[in-house]
Amino acid sequence: MTMKLPAILFWILICANACAGADDKIPLPQARFATGDNSAWKDPDLDDRAWNQINTHDYYENQGYPGYDGYSWYRIHVLIPSSFKTTSHWPQRLRVFLSAIDDADETFFNGVRIGKTGRMPEDPGGYDSQYQAQRDYHLDLHGDVVRWDRDNVIAIRVYDGGGGGGFYKGTPYLKMAEKIEGVRLDTAQATHRFLGTKRLRSTLTVVNSYPVAQVGSIEYEVRDAASGRSLQRHKQPLNMAAMGTSQLQFTTPARPGIEVAYRYRDAATGQQLAVTQVLPYLLTPAQSLQPAIHGASVLGARPTSPLLYRIAATGRAPLRYAVAQLPAGLSLDPKQGVISGSIATRGTYKLELQVSNALGRATRELSIVVGDQIALTPPMGWNSWTAYGVGVSDALMRKAASDLIASGLAAHGWNYVNIDDGWESAQRSADGEISGNERFPDMRALGDYLHARGLKFGIYSSPGAFTCGRYLGTLGHERQDAWAYARWGVDYLKYDLCSYTDTMSKEQTLAEHQKPYQLMGEILRELPRDVNFSLCQYGEKDVWNWGESVGANSWRTTWDVEDNWESVVKIGFSQSPYAKAAGPGHWNDPDTLVLGRLGWGNALHPSRLTPDEQYSQVSLWSLLAAPLLIGNDLSSIDAFTLNLLTNDEVIAINQDRLGQAAQRVFEDQDWQVWVKPLEGGRKAVGVFNLGSQFRTFKLTPAMAGMDRAGKLRDAWRKKDLGAFGEGITVSAPAHGLALLVGR
Repeated sequence: MTMKLPAILFWILICANACAGADDKIPLPQARFATGDNSAWKDPDLDDRAWNQINTHDYYENQGYPGYDGYSWYRIHVLIPSSFKTTSHWPQRLRVFLSAIDDADETFFNGVRIGKTGRMPEDPGGYDSQYQAQRDYHLDLHGDVVRWDRDNVIAIRVYDGGGGGGFYKGTPYLKMAEKIEGVRLDTAQATHRFLGTKRLRSTLTVVNSYPVAQVGSIEYEVRDAASGRSLQRHKQPLNMAAMGTSQLQFTTPARPGIEVAYRYRDAATGQQLAVTQVLPYLLTPAQSLQPAIHGASVLGARPTSPLLYRIAATGRAPLRYAVAQLPAGLSLDPKQGVISGSIATRGTYKLELQVSNALGRATRELSIVVGDQIALTPPMGWNSWTAYGVGVSDALMRKAASDLIASGLAAHGWNYVNIDDGWESAQRSADGEISGNERFPDMRALGDYLHARGLKFGIYSSPGAFTCGRYLGTLGHERQDAWAYARWGVDYLKYDLCSYTDTMSKEQTLAEHQKPYQLMGEILRELPRDVNFSLCQYGEKDVWNWGESVGANSWRTTWDVEDNWESVVKIGFSQSPYAKAAGPGHWNDPDTLVLGRLGWGNALHPSRLTPDEQYSQVSLWSLLAAPLLIGNDLSSIDAFTLNLLTNDEVIAINQDRLGQAAQRVFEDQDWQVWVKPLEGGRKAVGVFNLGSQFRTFKLTPAMAGMDRAGKLRDAWRKKDLGAFGEGITVSAPAHGLALLVGR
């Protein structure tokens, strides 16, 4: 229960909290809060003294509203002194920074709408979560919206579709905008063109987002973090028209540790804006034109279940495919290299895959294990969520499948194409059948389209009445929906907890968490096809201890990963205690790879991870034997991202048929060493630099559990390094790593 304060005392406290500290900001640490929805709640003169008071830096669910999903309103009262205008050189615009809000918001300042992020359920296109987006709204001061020296009300209408709700990431604040804040050194949108493998041509766009001209100068310095040397410097005037842009172009070496520091200086005020960018580089050598076979070397299937295996192979086109010792019941499409059919009898079948072109021939053994287990290696593929959110469509899925093949990713083993939330119809048919919505007119046809190209079809649902995006879940229709998935040809089901928590007790017991997954696991085993069962309940009740027992092939161990280093560190580097739970048929899942261009259904942007951080995430997920699911927009994949995702030696670490996950064996001074046992007695070793500087590290055989006489290989560079000896010194940029394989 929250104690209410007399009005005058409340405002004294607000002003004391808000006006103290830095002169240029008014923090907004608290708000009045109510659940429900009423358009009158945006009125600045509404009497809200009966509302509860909560903090604005944490979910409302952690402040007395556990499990609440749906609409709610925040009302932040703030006294803004007229002297506040003197804190800026340019007192024409008020900045209302609201940090991040889970999931969608509509914000009003004294009753006037100043911004909206995401979509509410009643909006055209339906609900769209934008919980990761930063709310940074602005109010031009040409009218009388601001009540100077009096009470002002910022009213925020929020819709939460599931999980935590409302403010959750940092304290909101008010600030008078500076003209220089309209200048963006837009490193996220910088473009890079590799000139061979050793040189890089970069273009930075400088954006003026304010309706006023910007006059100043810009300089940049290219630095080599490995040596500490400055490689080049340049300075020039920069005059931009209102809402205008300008570009800088320069050429640099393309290798680890190359950074560029930009600095803009406003001519009138002397204020400066600075940002540093880590430039991309290519580690994976160019693919040979001679034929080569990649991907998993073992495949699990149940007797009589439809089997689909696209031979992952590269080389100069055209490639010719053949298979020796092909079991009865299977056939090969020799043009696409797709094996399909079914095997009735249990056992292990060893096939010889053959790929040839004008330059030669490659062979490789594939073991098909027909029995009770599937997913003998972690699944690899593409998922729609981080690119398109709930705006996904049949057309986008087909385009993703086409791009997966055209880009060459499918030739390296990326073969699942998974729809996430947003495909479900608004209501069921009279007999309870689920179907796709207007964006998915024929789910069976989509499945057939994917299978015809040797790709596997994934889908999404929730054991609750609604999904996280407030689409139909399976509650009460579990068997009916599972059989519909089978008719559509579904090969993978992501089953997201979401609204199922509404059916649980306040304690949310272990049995309650297991129940819906046990039910669906049993139903999936009844189906006449194999469905990779992916639990998504965010690691609750130590799911790694029981996920396999309810029939899961993988289980999320954490909440959603975001495209920032803090998220990758928190999620990825916390996985060591769960390593023993991973193995053929059952995998720990730390969520997707946040690489390439992402958007979660909003405007696409390049991953906010630096190139070094992206190398680290792919390497760590491979060491963890985690499912490798990308979610970037494949139609705009760039050379760096493609190079990152097509290193077959790194992928082979993930797809190793031994199926063991790496564990951390060393941690000190922001260094971590992770070791993963591989088939045949080999080991993969990741040496991670979590520090903020380019550094070197001495890795010893004892630390890695390897022999001094053992030979080492750099997996990213595909380069032999010689014998381990007394140890090896590895170099790694900030948040980067070295990935080695040896005995």
